[in-house]
Amino acid sequence: MPSIAFHDLANMDYKKAWDYQENLFSSLTDQKIGVQTSSENNLPDGYLLFVEHPHVFTLGKSGQESNLLVNEEVLKKHGASFYRINRGGDITYHGPGQIVGYPILNLSAFGLGIRDYVFALEQVIINTLEHIGITSGRIDGASGVWLEAGKTTRQRKICAIGVRASRGITMHGFAFNVNTDLSFYRLINPCGFTDRGVTSIEQETGKQADIEQIKSILKTEFAAVFQSEIIDI
Repeated sequence: MPSIAFHDLANMDYKKAWDYQENLFSSLTDQKIGVQTSSENNLPDGYLLFVEHPHVFTLGKSGQESNLLVNEEVLKKHGASFYRINRGGDITYHGPGQIVGYPILNLSAFGLGIRDYVFALEQVIINTLEHIGITSGRIDGASGVWLEAGKTTRQRKICAIGVRASRGITMHGFAFNVNTDLSFYRLINPCGFTDRGVTSIEQETGKQADIEQIKSILKTEFAAVFQSEIIDI
């Protein structure tokens, strides 16, 4: 059974978390291609990081900067930063009350290609939402997890997914809206869409969710979907 080392980073600056991801990504890549130190001989098959970021907008490598609808001065007024990054997808928002998950996995250990990997990430979120009585699903041609996915005028995204994979090693991941301040999405065209909404668990249930409980369910579902053992570090 593949092993995944788990680390809850709590609240962390986006760039600091990105650098941490890059270090883990490099260690798994070096192990895979046989460039490793003696201390890296027994690395896990992957890592799973949970984190909440201060207000930040990130734009994927294929995204359009025009989907950021405000200038730098407005960003500063909202206490938000902006990064162009090396994942797929367009623009999205991270902030308090949102669980950001960064799986850094050696996909060959899980027998997955990149499409199956994204499908599995979506399934983790779908299963987690089922635990709290929220039905969700997928939309063809639009990654992530959606509510009322089959109703064009009612579709709203509760979890964005954007990943990078190189040499079969992944990084970046998902942004799951739990108690997120959705007003920040007014500053962007989320994921490049202008005709679909965003939502959160709090928005759907009318009350704040226990974010630690949601993290616990996420971990359990991640282990189940990826058929792996998750070990706290």
